[in-house]
Amino acid sequence: MEKKENTGKVFLIAGSEPLGSAGVQADIKAITRCGGWAAAALTCIVDEDVNRIKSIYHLPTELIVSQAESFLSTVGADCIKTGILPTDGIILAVASVLRRFNRQPILIDPVIVNFAGEQLVSDEAIAAYKSELFPLATLITPNVREAEFLLGHKITDPENDLKKLSQWGCSVLVKSVEEGKYLVDYLYDAVNKTLTPHPKKKLILDDRNGTGDTLASAIATHLAKGDDLATAVERAEAYMSYFLAGPRYYISANL
Repeated sequence: MEKKENTGKVFLIAGSEPLGSAGVQADIKAITRCGGWAAAALTCIVDEDVNRIKSIYHLPTELIVSQAESFLSTVGADCIKTGILPTDGIILAVASVLRRFNRQPILIDPVIVNFAGEQLVSDEAIAAYKSELFPLATLITPNVREAEFLLGHKITDPENDLKKLSQWGCSVLVKSVEEGKYLVDYLYDAVNKTLTPHPKKKLILDDRNGTGDTLASAIATHLAKGDDLATAVERAEAYMSYFLAGPRYYISANL
């Protein structure tokens, strides 16, 4: 019998949203398209339309933990990726699960600041990210506003700034640093002590919702399939070029 190619299992701990462009919905699409296999524990349910977030329902912490344990203890994952973790209590509980199932790469995509620079979670939640989750991560993937929030200043020296963000022992990918006509995703590999830029031309998008989720999930998929970090990021960046340039479904109001 012909041996099947390894399909990396990516386990998501993230929220659900109804538009299909972000959250677990976007994650599953990216993982599937990159040749992986997705499963998930939901942390919250977001009710939103194309104009605004109407409400966020936080699932009980014990249910989040039980969902994760049910999958990880019986099936197991080749990479774990977190998305929105809306409270410090949920972050602490998820960190406890990750410490018990810390046998694969862990990608933390922190959801703390939106692209307008507005803080999305409490100070206590941000402190929990720093003390509990970042030290467990193989890679963290803040957007440029989140990176600047964590640093306390604008990114002016990518190499030194990303080194500072690796203080928790994790590698760092900062997404969409503006440099002239380009947006640059910078990867700092904390193991090899190397900085790699991934420049891309700016695109005028009707909607950018979920693009960060998609990139992080693509990286997680390639890590799950056995790629080293640099290769996983390179392949995920190539996927994003295809994803953004291709016939993508754009979210827009039905006017």
